[in-house]
Amino acid sequence: MRRRTFLLAPVALAAATLLPAGVALAHDPEHGHEQGHGHIQGHEHHHSAPDQSRPRRSLARYTLPDVALVRDDGRQVTLPGELDDGKPVFLAFIYTTCTTICPVTSQALASLQEALGADSIRVHMASVSIDPEQDTPARLRAYAQRYGAGEQWRHYTGTAQASVAVQRAFDAYGGDKMSHNPAFFIRPAPGAAWIRLDGFASAQDLLREYHAFAHGG
Repeated sequence: MRRRTFLLAPVALAAATLLPAGVALAHDPEHGHEQGHGHIQGHEHHHSAPDQSRPRRSLARYTLPDVALVRDDGRQVTLPGELDDGKPVFLAFIYTTCTTICPVTSQALASLQEALGADSIRVHMASVSIDPEQDTPARLRAYAQRYGAGEQWRHYTGTAQASVAVQRAFDAYGGDKMSHNPAFFIRPAPGAAWIRLDGFASAQDLLREYHAFAHGG
């Protein structure tokens, strides 16, 4: 695997527009994190200025929607069928013509993949397109190759309705592709609460979460 230089982010223009998504939260004074109660409260947003030095962390209960998607190799699949085999999941929303948020998101996943090394086969990494009309499997395959994606890192497209269904399932639908915010969704195992990181999470942030549930911190 080719080594890749980790991109330092956030991108100033994109970061200035961030609004964290609504999850019922309780403050954890020991760790300085926002911790969720596992309940999504509709689209209620917290308007306090986010801390740009680190992503905003919360917990939520999401259900993978059983809608048909097309993987970057052209195979028709569903997210439950792909991701519910017991492995941890790192999921993000992207589109291939994005020039601000998505390159930062994808580079963070590429750097995580490199940092995990041999352990990368123990996780699922999923990038779901929010521009399925343009993001054909062939285009996603080329995009995946650009970031050196291994077999455990798959990119998904499908119909517009399917893409929206997945975004809504994660309380991440912004109305159109220009309105999406940077976020990662991490599930330690099927049935566990999802860890949501709103903002420009780094590979170190993602790796920290992995070590916390895989190796007990």
